[in-house]
Amino acid sequence: MFSRFEWMLATRYLRARREEGFISVIAIFSLAGICLGVATLIIVMSVMNGFRGELLGRILGLNGHLVVSGFDRNLPDYDDLTRRIGAVGGVVNALPIIEAQVMATARGQARLGLIRGVRPEDLKRRRIIADNIRSGSLEAFQGRDAVLIGSRLAFRLGLRVGDRITLVSPQSTSTPFGAVPRLKAYRVVGTFEVGMFEYDSTFVFMPLAAAQVYFKTGDAVTGIEAFVDDPDAVARYRAAVADAVGGNLRITDWQAANSHFFNALQVERNVMFLILTLIIVVAAFNIISSMIMLVKDKGKAIAILRTIGATRGMILRVFFLAGASIGTFGTLAGFALGVAFCANIDAIRRWLEGLTGTELFAAEIYFLSRLPAEIDPMEVTAVVLMGLGLSFLATIYPSWRAARLDPVEALRYE
Repeated sequence: MFSRFEWMLATRYLRARREEGFISVIAIFSLAGICLGVATLIIVMSVMNGFRGELLGRILGLNGHLVVSGFDRNLPDYDDLTRRIGAVGGVVNALPIIEAQVMATARGQARLGLIRGVRPEDLKRRRIIADNIRSGSLEAFQGRDAVLIGSRLAFRLGLRVGDRITLVSPQSTSTPFGAVPRLKAYRVVGTFEVGMFEYDSTFVFMPLAAAQVYFKTGDAVTGIEAFVDDPDAVARYRAAVADAVGGNLRITDWQAANSHFFNALQVERNVMFLILTLIIVVAAFNIISSMIMLVKDKGKAIAILRTIGATRGMILRVFFLAGASIGTFGTLAGFALGVAFCANIDAIRRWLEGLTGTELFAAEIYFLSRLPAEIDPMEVTAVVLMGLGLSFLATIYPSWRAARLDPVEALRYE
């Protein structure tokens, strides 16, 4: 498609002489702009994907994909309901839970906590907890006074394994002296850290039997969690679970429970993509400027080439190659920079924090304890193709102007 002579001429035009240095500087800035635009877009999209993936993995790892509960009552026949839900096709696990908010106090400190009453064998099968025990052991998670708490909650209350934590329930107990808050001290048998700030700072796991006693539910639970084999298609399992349990129970799936959160992430992701795409567009305009200046500067050379037999198509291809080379090298350099940055993003973040002495990624704000990045090959391919496409489009007009140059007018005053 392009002859060797055209490649040679385009390469020579890009290597500007001393008197053409300004054009060369503009071309370098255009290449740098394309490079930074593509790299920034890849990095931001990968971080947004990482955020969504990490949050989704932790939310779905710690919470059921479907939760069956009563509208205004607990579930007394939970064993039978659990078996029926577990028998639904696509449901890989179902377990009864008791969930309620409490105030956790110790050493004069108080924090809001969320009690999760689960059977010890069910908690051991929850890999996100079992694989992230920071102190203590799940073997001690049994009996009427044992609890497992998040590492950040333990840090804020100054607790270690073996210490006691007092839980205060908003449900009061009637006594001859009136209603008093329900409180009880429990022994901390271990701490866990799943890497999500909200969970590590609020969750308190308690054996199901102990939770039934503390919350006075009797032989009943507040809900049944179900895990399915395809969380993204949870809506299609919801109807089957509803048929299995009957129509007098409430069924909530994770998409409905967290829809506002993930919708906000998707909107932010789309807006960031549009804004950062403008960087590549601006760099493409720089290519147009540099190529128009190059065409104007090379007017005499173009006229001479035309007079010795060069066709308009040849001139067009020469300048198209010159401009496209800037965009191609800039896009490929941006691709390499973006991928390398994403592969080492957490190490770079720690280095910058050590260099500046500031916390760039606060877990309290971003929910996660590390900066994630997940590269989507299809998304990266789309960014690279967009960078190449805009670069090629930016060269069309200057190349057309060069091809349409009249040699007589160009040489008239030479």
